[in-house]
Amino acid sequence: MKERTVGFYEIVTVKAGEARRIPELMDWDGALADLSRAPVEGRSHEGDSHLVGSVRTYHMQDHLLLHRVKDAGEWLSVLNFDTGHLRELEQTAQEGYLDTSVICFLSFGNVVGIMQGGVSAPSHKGLETWLNGIGLFPGSQLQLRPVVAHSEIEKLKTASGASRVEVKVMANKLGALSDRRGGLARTLHVAGESYGEISVTMIISVPKKKVLREHRERLLADLEEISDVVTGAERARARLVYSDPGGPEHTRLVELVEHSITAKKRVPATDAEGNSIRIMSAVDAILGAAAEHEDALRLAVDAGDL
Repeated sequence: MKERTVGFYEIVTVKAGEARRIPELMDWDGALADLSRAPVEGRSHEGDSHLVGSVRTYHMQDHLLLHRVKDAGEWLSVLNFDTGHLRELEQTAQEGYLDTSVICFLSFGNVVGIMQGGVSAPSHKGLETWLNGIGLFPGSQLQLRPVVAHSEIEKLKTASGASRVEVKVMANKLGALSDRRGGLARTLHVAGESYGEISVTMIISVPKKKVLREHRERLLADLEEISDVVTGAERARARLVYSDPGGPEHTRLVELVEHSITAKKRVPATDAEGNSIRIMSAVDAILGAAAEHEDALRLAVDAGDL
Protein backbone atom coordinates (compact mmCIF):
# COMPACT_ATOMS: atom_id res chain seq x y z
CA MET A 1 0.00 0.00 0.00
CA LYS A 2 1.53 3.27 -1.12
CA GLU A 3 2.23 6.08 1.32
CA ARG A 4 0.96 9.51 0.40
CA THR A 5 1.83 12.89 1.84
CA VAL A 6 -0.64 15.12 3.67
CA GLY A 7 0.35 18.78 3.46
CA PHE A 8 -1.17 21.55 5.57
CA TYR A 9 -1.64 25.09 4.28
CA GLU A 10 -3.06 28.29 5.69
CA ILE A 11 -5.36 30.33 3.47
CA VAL A 12 -4.59 34.05 3.80
CA THR A 13 -5.78 37.14 1.96
CA VAL A 14 -3.67 39.42 -0.22
CA LYS A 15 -4.21 43.17 -0.03
CA ALA A 16 -1.96 45.78 -1.66
CA GLY A 17 0.48 43.00 -2.48
CA GLU A 18 0.82 41.91 1.16
CA ALA A 19 -0.35 38.55 2.51
CA ARG A 20 -2.33 38.89 5.72
CA ARG A 21 -3.79 36.33 8.08
CA ILE A 22 -7.59 36.20 8.12
CA PRO A 23 -8.61 36.73 11.76
CA GLU A 24 -11.98 35.00 11.54
CA LEU A 25 -12.82 31.52 10.25
CA MET A 26 -14.20 31.77 6.74
CA ASP A 27 -17.50 30.03 5.95
CA TRP A 28 -16.06 27.00 4.21
CA ASP A 29 -19.09 24.84 5.05
CA GLY A 30 -21.41 27.32 3.35
CA ALA A 31 -19.09 27.71 0.38
CA LEU A 32 -18.89 23.95 -0.15
CA ALA A 33 -22.67 23.62 0.20
CA ASP A 34 -23.13 26.27 -2.52
CA LEU A 35 -20.49 24.61 -4.66
CA SER A 36 -22.26 21.25 -4.45
CA ARG A 37 -25.30 22.78 -6.15
CA ALA A 38 -23.39 24.65 -8.85
CA PRO A 39 -23.23 23.40 -12.46
CA VAL A 40 -19.89 22.18 -13.80
CA GLU A 41 -19.13 25.50 -15.49
CA GLY A 42 -19.58 27.28 -12.14
CA ARG A 43 -16.97 24.97 -10.59
CA SER A 44 -14.43 25.20 -13.41
CA HIS A 45 -11.47 27.43 -14.15
CA GLU A 46 -9.28 27.32 -17.23
CA GLY A 47 -5.80 28.81 -17.09
CA ASP A 48 -2.54 26.93 -17.54
CA SER A 49 -4.65 23.86 -16.82
CA HIS A 50 -8.35 23.05 -16.66
CA LEU A 51 -9.40 22.72 -12.98
CA VAL A 52 -12.78 21.49 -11.78
CA GLY A 53 -14.00 21.24 -8.19
CA SER A 54 -16.55 18.81 -6.82
CA VAL A 55 -17.88 18.12 -3.33
CA ARG A 56 -17.96 14.73 -1.59
CA THR A 57 -19.85 14.26 1.68
CA TYR A 58 -18.36 11.77 4.13
CA HIS A 59 -19.38 11.33 7.77
CA MET A 60 -21.85 14.21 7.36
CA GLN A 61 -19.04 16.60 6.43
CA ASP A 62 -18.37 18.13 3.00
CA HIS A 63 -14.91 17.85 1.50
CA LEU A 64 -13.47 19.20 -1.74
CA LEU A 65 -12.14 17.17 -4.65
CA LEU A 66 -10.08 19.29 -7.01
CA HIS A 67 -9.52 17.77 -10.44
CA ARG A 68 -7.08 18.58 -13.21
CA VAL A 69 -8.61 17.62 -16.53
CA LYS A 70 -6.03 15.82 -18.61
CA ASP A 71 -5.25 17.48 -21.90
CA ALA A 72 -6.99 15.89 -24.86
CA GLY A 73 -3.57 15.39 -26.45
CA GLU A 74 -2.24 13.21 -23.60
CA TRP A 75 -1.83 9.56 -24.56
CA LEU A 76 -3.81 7.37 -22.19
CA SER A 77 -4.05 3.58 -22.32
CA VAL A 78 -5.44 0.75 -20.19
CA LEU A 79 -3.67 -2.60 -19.87
CA ASN A 80 -5.50 -5.79 -18.80
CA PHE A 81 -2.86 -7.66 -16.78
CA ASP A 82 -4.67 -10.99 -17.15
CA THR A 83 -4.98 -10.95 -20.94
CA GLY A 84 -2.30 -8.45 -21.92
CA HIS A 85 -4.92 -6.58 -23.94
CA LEU A 86 -4.08 -2.91 -24.45
CA ARG A 87 -6.88 -0.40 -24.99
CA GLU A 88 -6.39 3.21 -25.95
CA LEU A 89 -8.47 5.87 -24.20
CA GLU A 90 -9.77 8.76 -26.23
CA GLN A 91 -11.48 11.78 -24.72
CA THR A 92 -14.75 12.94 -26.21
CA ALA A 93 -16.03 16.49 -26.10
CA GLN A 94 -18.39 15.56 -23.27
CA GLU A 95 -15.85 13.71 -21.10
CA GLY A 96 -12.49 14.26 -19.46
CA TYR A 97 -10.03 12.13 -17.55
CA LEU A 98 -9.02 13.55 -14.20
CA ASP A 99 -6.10 13.80 -11.80
CA THR A 100 -7.61 14.38 -8.37
CA SER A 101 -6.54 15.87 -5.06
CA VAL A 102 -8.53 15.55 -1.85
CA ILE A 103 -8.86 18.66 0.31
CA CYS A 104 -10.26 18.97 3.85
CA PHE A 105 -10.98 22.32 5.46
CA LEU A 106 -10.17 22.17 9.17
CA SER A 107 -12.33 23.76 11.85
CA PHE A 108 -9.74 26.36 12.87
CA GLY A 109 -7.36 28.91 11.43
CA ASN A 110 -8.45 28.64 7.77
CA VAL A 111 -6.17 25.62 7.48
CA VAL A 112 -6.59 22.98 4.77
CA GLY A 113 -5.12 19.52 4.53
CA ILE A 114 -4.29 18.38 0.99
CA MET A 115 -3.47 14.94 -0.41
CA GLN A 116 -2.57 14.67 -4.10
CA GLY A 117 -3.75 11.57 -5.88
CA GLY A 118 -0.69 11.65 -8.13
CA VAL A 119 2.24 13.80 -9.13
CA SER A 120 0.19 15.70 -11.73
CA ALA A 121 -2.85 16.20 -9.48
CA PRO A 122 -3.52 19.78 -8.32
CA SER A 123 -1.14 21.09 -5.65
CA HIS A 124 -1.80 23.87 -3.15
CA LYS A 125 -0.93 26.31 -5.94
CA GLY A 126 -3.63 24.71 -8.08
CA LEU A 127 -6.12 25.16 -5.25
CA GLU A 128 -5.09 28.80 -4.90
CA THR A 129 -5.57 29.38 -8.63
CA TRP A 130 -8.94 27.65 -8.62
CA LEU A 131 -10.29 29.47 -5.53
CA ASN A 132 -9.48 32.84 -7.07
CA GLY A 133 -10.45 31.77 -10.57
CA ILE A 134 -14.02 30.81 -9.70
CA GLY A 135 -14.36 33.63 -7.15
CA LEU A 136 -15.47 31.35 -4.34
CA PHE A 137 -15.29 34.38 -2.03
CA PRO A 138 -16.02 37.37 -4.29
CA GLY A 139 -13.81 40.39 -3.66
CA SER A 140 -11.11 38.36 -1.90
CA GLN A 141 -7.70 37.52 -3.33
CA LEU A 142 -6.59 34.36 -1.55
CA GLN A 143 -3.16 32.79 -1.15
CA LEU A 144 -2.07 29.46 0.30
CA ARG A 145 1.13 29.18 2.30
CA PRO A 146 2.57 26.10 4.03
CA VAL A 147 1.84 25.87 7.73
CA VAL A 148 5.23 26.08 9.43
CA ALA A 149 5.81 24.85 12.96
CA HIS A 150 7.83 27.66 14.49
CA SER A 151 10.69 26.99 16.86
CA GLU A 152 9.78 27.50 20.51
CA ILE A 153 13.19 26.82 21.97
CA GLU A 154 12.74 29.74 24.39
CA LYS A 155 9.92 27.81 26.10
CA LEU A 156 12.58 25.56 27.67
CA LYS A 157 13.56 28.41 29.98
CA THR A 158 10.14 28.64 31.67
CA ALA A 159 9.32 24.92 31.95
CA SER A 160 9.83 22.89 35.11
CA GLY A 161 10.45 19.60 33.32
CA ALA A 162 9.99 17.56 30.15
CA SER A 163 7.81 14.46 30.03
CA ARG A 164 8.66 13.50 26.44
CA VAL A 165 11.39 14.39 23.97
CA GLU A 166 11.59 13.35 20.33
CA VAL A 167 14.65 14.36 18.33
CA LYS A 168 16.16 13.33 14.99
CA VAL A 169 19.77 14.39 14.48
CA MET A 170 21.69 13.95 11.24
CA ALA A 171 25.27 12.69 11.17
CA ASN A 172 26.81 16.11 10.53
CA LYS A 173 25.42 17.41 13.84
CA LEU A 174 26.48 14.51 16.07
CA GLY A 175 30.12 15.62 16.31
CA ALA A 176 29.08 18.79 18.15
CA LEU A 177 27.92 16.63 21.07
CA SER A 178 31.32 15.13 21.90
CA ASP A 179 32.04 17.49 24.81
CA ARG A 180 28.54 17.46 26.35
CA ARG A 181 27.90 15.46 29.53
CA GLY A 182 24.10 15.12 29.68
CA GLY A 183 22.32 11.86 29.00
CA LEU A 184 20.78 12.96 25.71
CA ALA A 185 24.08 14.23 24.32
CA ARG A 186 26.05 11.16 25.40
CA THR A 187 23.49 8.71 23.99
CA LEU A 188 23.28 10.48 20.63
CA HIS A 189 27.06 10.82 20.38
CA VAL A 190 27.70 7.16 21.24
CA ALA A 191 25.21 6.07 18.55
CA GLY A 192 27.04 8.20 16.01
CA GLU A 193 30.43 6.80 16.99
CA SER A 194 29.14 3.22 16.92
CA TYR A 195 27.43 3.26 13.54
CA GLY A 196 29.17 5.96 11.51
CA GLU A 197 27.38 8.17 8.99
CA ILE A 198 23.84 7.76 10.31
CA SER A 199 20.91 9.79 11.46
CA VAL A 200 19.63 9.08 14.96
CA THR A 201 16.01 9.32 16.04
CA MET A 202 15.40 9.16 19.77
CA ILE A 203 12.19 9.26 21.78
CA ILE A 204 12.33 9.45 25.58
CA SER A 205 9.13 9.46 27.61
CA VAL A 206 8.81 9.84 31.39
CA PRO A 207 5.55 8.54 32.94
CA LYS A 208 3.29 11.02 34.73
CA LYS A 209 4.11 10.14 38.33
CA LYS A 210 5.03 12.56 41.09
CA VAL A 211 7.90 10.36 42.18
CA LEU A 212 9.46 10.81 38.72
CA ARG A 213 9.52 14.60 38.89
CA GLU A 214 13.32 14.59 39.18
CA HIS A 215 13.54 12.51 36.00
CA ARG A 216 11.48 15.07 34.11
CA GLU A 217 13.68 17.86 35.47
CA ARG A 218 16.81 16.00 34.40
CA LEU A 219 15.40 15.36 30.92
CA LEU A 220 14.67 19.08 30.54
CA ALA A 221 18.19 19.98 31.69
CA ASP A 222 19.72 17.54 29.20
CA LEU A 223 17.57 19.01 26.43
CA GLU A 224 18.62 22.56 27.32
CA GLU A 225 22.28 21.50 27.21
CA ILE A 226 22.00 20.58 23.53
CA SER A 227 19.52 23.31 22.55
CA ASP A 228 21.98 24.79 20.06
CA VAL A 229 22.19 21.45 18.26
CA VAL A 230 18.48 20.74 18.57
CA THR A 231 17.49 23.91 16.72
CA GLY A 232 19.44 22.63 13.71
CA ALA A 233 18.15 19.08 13.98
CA GLU A 234 16.03 17.39 11.34
CA ARG A 235 13.15 17.10 13.81
CA ALA A 236 12.79 18.01 17.49
CA ARG A 237 9.77 18.38 19.72
CA ALA A 238 9.09 18.09 23.42
CA ARG A 239 6.16 17.91 25.78
CA LEU A 240 7.13 20.35 28.50
CA VAL A 241 5.79 20.37 32.04
CA TYR A 242 4.77 23.62 33.72
CA SER A 243 4.04 24.03 37.44
CA ASP A 244 1.74 26.90 38.36
CA PRO A 245 2.00 28.11 41.98
CA GLY A 246 -0.93 26.69 43.89
CA GLY A 247 -2.23 24.82 40.84
CA PRO A 248 -1.76 21.44 39.14
CA GLU A 249 0.95 20.67 36.65
CA HIS A 250 0.08 21.00 32.97
CA THR A 251 1.91 20.06 29.80
CA ARG A 252 2.37 21.63 26.39
CA LEU A 253 3.78 20.22 23.18
CA VAL A 254 6.39 22.54 21.66
CA GLU A 255 8.21 22.36 18.35
CA LEU A 256 11.92 23.09 18.63
CA VAL A 257 12.69 23.26 14.89
CA GLU A 258 10.99 25.27 12.18
CA HIS A 259 9.52 22.99 9.52
CA SER A 260 6.53 22.60 7.25
CA ILE A 261 3.94 20.39 8.94
CA THR A 262 3.32 17.29 6.82
CA ALA A 263 2.53 13.64 7.43
CA LYS A 264 2.96 10.36 5.56
CA LYS A 265 -0.13 8.13 5.51
CA ARG A 266 -1.03 4.79 3.96
CA VAL A 267 -4.21 5.12 1.90
CA PRO A 268 -6.10 1.94 0.87
CA ALA A 269 -7.60 2.20 -2.63
CA THR A 270 -10.13 -0.64 -2.40
CA ASP A 271 -11.99 -2.56 0.31
CA ALA A 272 -12.11 -6.33 0.79
CA GLU A 273 -14.77 -6.61 -1.94
CA GLY A 274 -12.74 -4.59 -4.42
CA ASN A 275 -14.86 -1.46 -4.15
CA SER A 276 -13.09 1.88 -4.46
CA ILE A 277 -12.57 3.62 -1.11
CA ARG A 278 -9.63 5.85 -2.03
CA ILE A 279 -11.48 9.13 -1.46
CA MET A 280 -12.83 8.04 1.93
CA SER A 281 -9.39 6.69 2.86
CA ALA A 282 -7.78 9.99 1.89
CA VAL A 283 -10.25 11.99 4.00
CA ASP A 284 -9.63 9.70 6.99
CA ALA A 285 -5.87 10.07 6.51
CA ILE A 286 -6.01 13.86 6.28
CA LEU A 287 -8.26 14.25 9.32
CA GLY A 288 -6.19 11.72 11.25
CA ALA A 289 -2.99 13.65 10.49
CA ALA A 290 -4.71 16.90 11.45
CA ALA A 291 -5.70 15.43 14.83
CA GLU A 292 -2.15 14.17 15.45
CA HIS A 293 -0.64 17.57 14.66
CA GLU A 294 -3.41 19.80 15.99
CA ASP A 295 -1.32 21.36 18.75
CA ALA A 296 1.40 22.38 16.30
CA LEU A 297 -1.08 23.51 13.64
CA ARG A 298 -3.01 25.72 16.05
CA LEU A 299 0.17 27.21 17.40
CA ALA A 300 1.54 27.92 13.92
CA VAL A 301 -1.56 29.82 12.76
CA ASP A 302 -2.29 31.44 16.13
CA ALA A 303 -5.64 29.64 16.42
CA GLY A 304 -5.57 29.30 20.21
CA ASP A 305 -5.90 26.24 22.40
CA LEU A 306 -8.36 23.40 22.04
